[in-house]
Amino acid sequence: MGTIKQNRANNIVTGGKIDATDGLNNNVPATNIANASLTNVTAYPPSAGAGVSQLASDPPSPTEGQMWYNTTTNTLKQYALGAGSWASGGSLNTAKGYMGSAGTQTSALAFGGQPPPAGLTETESYNGSSWTELNDLNNGRRLVAGCGADNTSALSFGGLTTVALTNTESWNGTSWTEVNDLNTGRFGLGGAGIVTSALAFGGDTSPRAQTESWNGTSWTTVNSLNTGRYTIGGTGIDNTSALAFGGDNTTPVQTALTETWNGTSWTEVGDLNQARQGMGSAGTQTAALAFGGYYDPGSNRVGLTESWNGSSWTEDTDLSTARQVPSGAGTQTAALAFGGYTGTPYVSATEEWTQAVAIQTITAS
Repeated sequence: MGTIKQNRANNIVTGGKIDATDGLNNNVPATNIANASLTNVTAYPPSAGAGVSQLASDPPSPTEGQMWYNTTTNTLKQYALGAGSWASGGSLNTAKGYMGSAGTQTSALAFGGQPPPAGLTETESYNGSSWTELNDLNNGRRLVAGCGADNTSALSFGGLTTVALTNTESWNGTSWTEVNDLNTGRFGLGGAGIVTSALAFGGDTSPRAQTESWNGTSWTTVNSLNTGRYTIGGTGIDNTSALAFGGDNTTPVQTALTETWNGTSWTEVGDLNQARQGMGSAGTQTAALAFGGYYDPGSNRVGLTESWNGSSWTEDTDLSTARQVPSGAGTQTAALAFGGYTGTPYVSATEEWTQAVAIQTITAS
């Protein structure tokens, strides 16, 4: 480290002001200055620790994202996501892909899908261990979008038979009821929200960037995605907070683009690590999961899982079965992946995702 020049005020004038115009100055020799080293720090400076708690021991019940300095071990720590893993769950009763979905890891709903060219009407409910067939959709379809809090409350919209559909249906835990249609028929669209507050975006009819907001009664066209695409990933809690990622915007070119919705407009944020389409998704606008999908050339099907922290995607543990167009439900830390296409058959396989939150020591590496 080089020489440091010091400047000091010479006198105090009227009103207590410091006059440094004729101040004293001198140079501190380099031999008197030592380089600081993190390895020699034995106390966390209070001035640097503003907003970071200093604790003699780790808190017994930290909250996700919490950070603190342990004064006993002289280490900086955080309570954050660790590595996740997939485990086998109960299989669907019918092997299929391109389904709509809703719910959580222990209370999920799957509806519609293919292989039949016109699309399926089947509805299946997951209770955390097995799937049960329930009452059918009124309109069979594939490439359908859906959203909902659990397997008793869901919304199904859009999709494809031989034409793009505008149909919207509401699920009450027992049966589907037709409600007001989308303004634009489309398929391969993204969906987010709950049965009273939902968002539909993208899809394979022009304009594929179009976004519609659902208020529990009807759809309203709002501001479009910045980049139109279909077979897009999407998740979110309602029509004011959503995330759109990946998709196909110029056949057969996939995109890694991610956009976040604030209730008024879409903003481009950090890209996926792997550009792809036909993914499963789970979570919220700030804590999401993307898994499976495929990219060209050669329709490369992947089991790749990526986790979103609100600003960037991180690669995590792959699905056990690589597949395109699986459906998803749940949260970033407890999700469900089911169905999809592996290149020869459709599959009924279900996988359950668990990602623990744990205390981690922050190091220079």
